[in-house]
Amino acid sequence: MTSRDLQPGFPITRLRRLRAPVAWRELVRETRLSPSELVLPLFVRAGRDQRRPIASMPGHAQLSVDLAVDEARIARRLGLGGVILFGIPEHKDPQGSAALADAGVVQQATRAIKDSVPELLVISDLCFCEYTDHGHCGVLAKSGDVHELDNDATLPLLAEQAVSHARAGVDVIAPSGMLDGMVGAIRQGLDEAGFSATPILSYAAKYASAFYGPFREAAESAPAFGDRRGYQMDAAAAAGQALREVDLDLAEGADAVMVKPALAYLDIIRTVRERFPGVPVAAYQVSGEFSMVKAAAAAGWLDERATALEMLTAIRRAGAGIVLTYWAKDVAGWLGA
Repeated sequence: MTSRDLQPGFPITRLRRLRAPVAWRELVRETRLSPSELVLPLFVRAGRDQRRPIASMPGHAQLSVDLAVDEARIARRLGLGGVILFGIPEHKDPQGSAALADAGVVQQATRAIKDSVPELLVISDLCFCEYTDHGHCGVLAKSGDVHELDNDATLPLLAEQAVSHARAGVDVIAPSGMLDGMVGAIRQGLDEAGFSATPILSYAAKYASAFYGPFREAAESAPAFGDRRGYQMDAAAAAGQALREVDLDLAEGADAVMVKPALAYLDIIRTVRERFPGVPVAAYQVSGEFSMVKAAAAAGWLDERATALEMLTAIRRAGAGIVLTYWAKDVAGWLGA
């Protein structure tokens, strides 16, 4: 039996029949977008009534806690799946000690959001790059004349930070540093502190990407020296390395996993989805993906709405059930229009 026996060709088969009329085309779609699958990133800083626009990310700003609460209310009204918080502290030091304080900016924002919008899911990005004066994702160790990230010395600090976030009311902990053993250390810390029900969404396959540029401005987290290629994944690494990372994180207690960035790694999203059925898979549509479309749209080269929706549809079709995106509010409005 040949493929022609299974599927007759033209003129009997005309795939254009699946594309018109419009109502039929929409009915046979399999990939759909919903605001409830989208998570809105928020950059939070100390103070009141503070909105500092992020030049490289039009429409987004660093927000004081009170204004972050306003954004959370909007997110809830639009039916978004939640928000993820990134903190910009007033003080930075080599240990990133401000990340551990119960009075830290993420902890403050979480309590305020939960007081105002208790039903909104709050995810906290768990890392040290915004809090250290050197911009790396943990404490450093010196080897000769070179300072390098001290993986193992950072693990208990990540656990301490996670417990502080959980005490403040964070619903989901999302460690993003790509440190070996981070999920296990955080899971143990949460469990011992009485937060065994708090889930972990691990940035399990996070690549050292050129698409993070605008985020560095937004979070004030650019490394003072070197880069993060020693602990984030190589863009040219085999997909099997991402699978090993995901497998290890799940074994350590991750409840869901993330691929970051999204658009350039659709193959990784699909591979993770297929290899780990039943595991929630998130993807982060990162700042560079957002800003390059914004710039092209401002120049009249692209239709922002059509491009953003097409990109998000591709991410969902690849297998991501959760998408972190800076277009979350816009998409909710577009879908509801």
